Amino acid sequence: MPSVESIHFEANEGEVLSAFRTFLRQLRKNRLGMLGAVLVVLVFASAIFAPLIIAHDPTRIMVGPRLADPSINFLLGTDHLGRDTFSRVIMGGRIPLFVAFASLGSSLAVGLVLGLIAGFGPRWLDNLLLVLFDTIRSFPGIIFALAVIGLLGPSLGSVIFVIAITSMPIYARVVRTQTEALRNSEYIAAERSMGAGMTRILAVHVLPNVIGPLLILVSMDVPAVIAVESGLSFLGLGVRPPAPDWGAILNDGYNYINVTPWLVIAGGIPIVLATLGFTFLGEALRDLLDPKLRKDL
Repeated sequence: MPSVESIHFEANEGEVLSAFRTFLRQLRKNRLGMLGAVLVVLVFASAIFAPLIIAHDPTRIMVGPRLADPSINFLLGTDHLGRDTFSRVIMGGRIPLFVAFASLGSSLAVGLVLGLIAGFGPRWLDNLLLVLFDTIRSFPGIIFALAVIGLLGPSLGSVIFVIAITSMPIYARVVRTQTEALRNSEYIAAERSMGAGMTRILAVHVLPNVIGPLLILVSMDVPAVIAVESGLSFLGLGVRPPAPDWGAILNDGYNYINVTPWLVIAGGIPIVLATLGFTFLGEALRDLLDPKLRKDL
């Protein structure tokens, strides 16, 4: 005879699967959302299965033709060191995706905790955290990035740190606003009268109501993070050579634009496709998860 716990778990699992199927059916009706989902899947698949797709080592300097046009052996030609551009583009997608999810994931976690504390804590702590958020946001992003990278040196960790710090106040303010709107609601007051602690109220009642808008913001911020990471690598302030990166490929293409346009095309198209994919998917998530926001816009 199944226990009560197992029956409850199976019921919850069934509800999750049903909600996921409903979400997929609604997503199919949104053409731009489906296009964005396909592009995002392609970007992830190319990054995950990159070693199986590429035919040449992306960092290997070859003796063959340099700055060559596309051919059967080199689908996107070669760069100024004879390296296969197609292999560098495919492998180069790993770095922007890693930076996006590492930086946004850390800033989301910190912003979520600080936002809950600010929205549900005492007034003096709320004011103190608001000052912290405003102080961080008062620094221009590019100037802050140049200052941090100048102190720590160009590296992947520096880029992740800069993006995480500058993104955190946005998520924290959204969580704070949502939490303040919920803290005085009737069902929260009923939970308090029944003796529920703050941890249970935040985890069971507040967190599920604020996570939806946060996921929408994160999906919309991924293209911006990819652009920032590629821009810093283009300026030589991101990952160090010979690591393949879309921004570094664009930089090489800019230096040799008078010789061949293929490097610029190869470095620019993945950035455009990834940006469009995450943007369309983020807008679809906004329409599906937050209908009120769609009506307001």
